[in-house]
Amino acid sequence: MKQDNEKKRRQAPQGTHCFAICAYKDSPYLENCIRSLKAQTVKTEILLATSTPSGKIRSLAEKYGIPCYVREGESDIQADWNFAYDQAQAEYVTIAHQDDEYDPEYAKELLTAAEKYGDISLFLSDYLPIKNGQVGKRDINSRIRRLLRTPLKWPFLADKRWVKKAVLCLGNSICCPAVTYHKGRLGAPVFTSEYKYNLDWDTFYKYACLPGRFAYVDKPLTHYRVHDGATSKEFIEDHRRVADDISMFQKFWPRWVVRLLMVFYKNAYKTYD
Repeated sequence: MKQDNEKKRRQAPQGTHCFAICAYKDSPYLENCIRSLKAQTVKTEILLATSTPSGKIRSLAEKYGIPCYVREGESDIQADWNFAYDQAQAEYVTIAHQDDEYDPEYAKELLTAAEKYGDISLFLSDYLPIKNGQVGKRDINSRIRRLLRTPLKWPFLADKRWVKKAVLCLGNSICCPAVTYHKGRLGAPVFTSEYKYNLDWDTFYKYACLPGRFAYVDKPLTHYRVHDGATSKEFIEDHRRVADDISMFQKFWPRWVVRLLMVFYKNAYKTYD
């Protein structure tokens, strides 16, 4: 299997941007994700990566003409994301989540930003939730996160370390599938966090502390699916999220402030949707 992966990687075309889809087991939404990527208005590469190979994943890869890479070993979010990222031979890489969908203009907006700014480390967009199969109105979570991202709307602020950290200090305001990583600038591995639930938040914090622009487009170019099978719900149920959140807040605030913040966060967990 490793030799097959190496052969596919050598044959993969070089490109400016790649959607690397992380596929896990047999998601009923994977094909919708692929279709949204195929519908992009500009040319972009697409690949599938999985640590849980199945006939369904392989058949979808064949149906849409997408290379499929298999990571050997036990499934792990960080290892799976790094593996998908590593297979992409493009300068910019989006780790596409199998349950989510992308607006046809996502890649176009990314490439427009890349042409305009030479110092991008992360590109990100606004998002809307998908509930009950439909792209819905903003819920309270997406409204708050959008508000927290406001400073990034102004290009003269989006490259400042204190601004990048500020948009993360009250919680993870960035929607993970909405992010594209500048592989040409960041190299690999891109995910090196000690956390399970807050892997993405910690990664954004890491790059907020380093030189590089968080190029933000305040348009809902990503559609994030909310459903009972989401991994985030599993983490909440076994309390890992609480421990991860406390640890992340301590990167920004003294302990007494963290205790106050967690009062609000623990109430929010009860109404998580």
